[in-house]
Amino acid sequence: MFRTGAAAVFAATLLFACTKENSKTTTTGTDKNGVSAAVLKNISDLGFSTDQVRKVNNGYLVEGDIVLTDENLAETSTSPNVRIAETEQYRTTNLVKNLPRTVTVSISNLPTVYGTATQNAIARYNALNLRLKFQFVSSGGQIQIIGFNEGPSGGYITLGSSGFPTKQGNPYGQIQMNTNSQAYGTNPDVNYLTSVLQHEMGHCIGFRHTDYFNRAFSCGGTATNEGASNVGAVLIPGTPSTADAGSWMLACSNGGDRTFNTNDKVALDYLY
Repeated sequence: MFRTGAAAVFAATLLFACTKENSKTTTTGTDKNGVSAAVLKNISDLGFSTDQVRKVNNGYLVEGDIVLTDENLAETSTSPNVRIAETEQYRTTNLVKNLPRTVTVSISNLPTVYGTATQNAIARYNALNLRLKFQFVSSGGQIQIIGFNEGPSGGYITLGSSGFPTKQGNPYGQIQMNTNSQAYGTNPDVNYLTSVLQHEMGHCIGFRHTDYFNRAFSCGGTATNEGASNVGAVLIPGTPSTADAGSWMLACSNGGDRTFNTNDKVALDYLY
């Protein structure tokens, strides 16, 4: 996600809106975005930020670019490895199963540059020779990329959004990309689009933001730590115990073409 104006967010809500204030509930039990106190507590218990949570068609948008579905909110962790994040790469409890496997990806009703970026992102994953591969198809993909048009809100703009794998082991089925001119400009840079799609695909197969423990690392602002979670923050062995500035899953973008660094490849190879 990027910042516009004074701020920038990467992953997908430009990647997401790096908000600096915690969501607050009103006396009616809902916050200013109409999200109930019970849902906010559920989101917090799952180890996700409650800053700027928004209700969307298929669930709740959290951390700027992650969609938590009702199924996600109802799940409990079965992993003994969930812990407070520090700096390593982290995954969700659910991963894509039935490996080796090829996941199809399609795109619809978006300009040609988005299609080119999609194929570039697929090529980047497939070049790693993982047991999980991706294949571009003309329609009906298991991950479908669609567009939406939404301008800035609160000083930030959402670049895109996606979610996490299902309990059954299938990838999250949709990536939404913002076509508003204030997201990528009137002539989007294909490499930047590629990096955002690469990031969103990472969520679809189970990756958390590398710096979810302290979003200030990539987004700036006040340091925050979501604390222990009961689902969705599982340490990936072999990844670093110090800050990882180049990770493709950092919460906020530096505005450039961020791809896999060495530690990202270790994490992907371990899981897939």
